[in-house]
Amino acid sequence: MRIKMAQLNPTVGDIEGNKEKIIEVLSQENDVPDLVVFPELFLSGYPPRDLLEKPWFIKRVQAVIEELRKISERHGKTGILLGAPLQREDGGIRDLYNSALLLYQGKIQAVQHKSLLPTYDVFDEARYFEPAREVRPIPFKDEVLGISICEDAWNDPELWPRGRMYTFDPIAVLAQKGATLFLNLSASPFSLGKEEIRYRLLRNHVRRHCLPFVYLNQVGGNDELIFDGRSMVLDKNGELVSLFTPFQEEVRTIDTTHPVATEPYIPQDKIESVYEALVLGIRDYLRKCGFSQVLVGLSGGIDSALTCSLAAEALGKEKVMGISLPGPYSSPGSVEDSRKLAHNLAIEFRVIPITSIYHSYLDCLQTHFADSTPDITEENLQARIRGNILMALSNKFGYLLLSTGNKSELAVGYCTLYGDMSGGLSVISDVPKTMVYELARYVNREREIIPREIMEKAPSAELRPDQKDEDSLPPYPLLDPVLHYYIDENYSLEEIVQLGYPEEMVRKVAHMVDSNEYKRRQAAPGLKVTNKAFGMGRRMPIAARYEK
Repeated sequence: MRIKMAQLNPTVGDIEGNKEKIIEVLSQENDVPDLVVFPELFLSGYPPRDLLEKPWFIKRVQAVIEELRKISERHGKTGILLGAPLQREDGGIRDLYNSALLLYQGKIQAVQHKSLLPTYDVFDEARYFEPAREVRPIPFKDEVLGISICEDAWNDPELWPRGRMYTFDPIAVLAQKGATLFLNLSASPFSLGKEEIRYRLLRNHVRRHCLPFVYLNQVGGNDELIFDGRSMVLDKNGELVSLFTPFQEEVRTIDTTHPVATEPYIPQDKIESVYEALVLGIRDYLRKCGFSQVLVGLSGGIDSALTCSLAAEALGKEKVMGISLPGPYSSPGSVEDSRKLAHNLAIEFRVIPITSIYHSYLDCLQTHFADSTPDITEENLQARIRGNILMALSNKFGYLLLSTGNKSELAVGYCTLYGDMSGGLSVISDVPKTMVYELARYVNREREIIPREIMEKAPSAELRPDQKDEDSLPPYPLLDPVLHYYIDENYSLEEIVQLGYPEEMVRKVAHMVDSNEYKRRQAAPGLKVTNKAFGMGRRMPIAARYEK
């Protein structure tokens, strides 16, 4: 069977636009395959979230399905397999399925609903969908298709060392009922190293059941989530037949009758994958939200330099403006290093000093602060002045302000609410500080873009004389692993200490993480690149007291 796989970038809610993408693929006259396949919930975009609770939205989806059914009549030799939310005929608006529909010769030939509805991390599918009541393979032309949807293929003991998450295995059932070819429609978000996990997962299914596997994933950025695509096809021996380009739309036709294994599977370099994910995340966030240009406050530090470099790669140099806002404690290098970065990127650069504004604030508050000693309050005034100016420029010219804080800072609250946290998108909020340096080196892989001076200087907020991050925080090479175990892996403090980290430091870090939840709740959306990001996938209480 000749299958055309459409690894495409849908827009959530844009039912008409997503339909046009389907029509465009079908209209490629030089190729008439047996089957064209589109990703999970392609018509609605993934994840549609509470759009699924809007009756008008579901009706529009149903109307477009009807249009596509009629269109399939004009493509009589080709079946169309796509993902869409489908309403139960005997149910109300909440009785929805996450479905795969096979359209062929003017008919809805078959429907397979999703069985396993994930509710962990960023997923909340049980909020909207009912699980499939039955799983059965679908005869089509010379194959019997074992159709599954994303999570249906993730019930593998190797992936869940603490025990299987589900008691039901849709892939095994499809094999037992006579499937000759596995087809999985996915909307599987990117995270560091996930590509290799997917490959092992599919290979395990193939080797267990001796059936070829066609895996199609969507690509693109939707809010915090980034989808890398990286669709693949394995033959019945588990050998790689086709591996799609990551982070790009791509349409390929493969022949399952005579599959030819290609070179051995080699995963994408991890830092390269994070870089490409962030670039795609910025580009799609702006495009899908209706923005075209961005502002970045350039401090002379590595975080803002990396954010600015990513934005220039994503949008083009003419769409990025860098702003330096030197204050009373800014080093001369903070402006000159930022200027050099802007020159290397060929972006617009402006300098707006804030010292006089800062002193005006102090004069205004002098009477009220008369009996108190200067402290972090005065330091944060500078960050809030900068945030205010950047947001004024954003409002005036319609630029989206990018927040530049990294995951390590956001974790421990080393950031100023309504100051450097201001912005519409927090680009590197899921990138630990140690990885920031790795990404910066990747940016400079061919030539110096981020100046050497920025790469080598000690991290500093420059809000008081001779300030360094390590005055308040453990060194980042020590801090980041502790944060990883505490946040990403859910280790207890005792377990982290047993790994060899100082108990006093571990307890201090954990306290900082927990006590700054209120800040993170007010942060801009951040692009997810690790297995546990702040935001929709981590739902901790603010007003709480618990033993750690």
